[in-house]
Amino acid sequence: MTSPRSSRPSTRGGTARWTIVSAVAAPVAMIGGWLLAESLQPSFDPVTETISALAVATRTAPQVLGVALVATGVAHVVTAIGLRPLRPAARMFLALGGVATAAVGLLPVDLHPQPHGIAAGIGFGALALWPALTARRAENGGEGIERPLPAVGATVVLTALVVVFAVFLSSGSGPIGLTERLACGAQSLWPLVTLLALRRRGR
Repeated sequence: MTSPRSSRPSTRGGTARWTIVSAVAAPVAMIGGWLLAESLQPSFDPVTETISALAVATRTAPQVLGVALVATGVAHVVTAIGLRPLRPAARMFLALGGVATAAVGLLPVDLHPQPHGIAAGIGFGALALWPALTARRAENGGEGIERPLPAVGATVVLTALVVVFAVFLSSGSGPIGLTERLACGAQSLWPLVTLLALRRRGR
């Protein structure tokens, strides 16, 4: 028979303890991946060029970004599995965003433009919407798993960043790369923010 004390090392705030590894790995892989890929290019403008442009065949070591995107996607899926207190719908959307992100890395834009675009759209959408799905109040009037205002506010901000990026991308001019990096960076960080909030309340 397992005592309550013996079960504590594996969870905190209802989340699996190993989830912190995947939640940290996602922004490290995403942001670190594009920075490393950029450093290998003889000439690259991160303000105007997209992240996907780092993975085309004509770039130096295009596989660097591909591996980074796959790692980010896998990390999101693992984090979704470990965020057990959250609604299943929220975890499913986070996992979907992870799968789509990995697909973007496996489908370079120069070789698979249409599937790449579809995967990117699904990933941006799922990773922008999942925070709002974490909002829930306890049945007896206590605090929810995630307070509605920060959760919904996160979705509003993440969606706005994606929309701004999409506007610049469709126009073909402006800070396309900068806005994409802001959106991707923020989306990769939010699972970690959510996990830390859950663990703090668990204490």
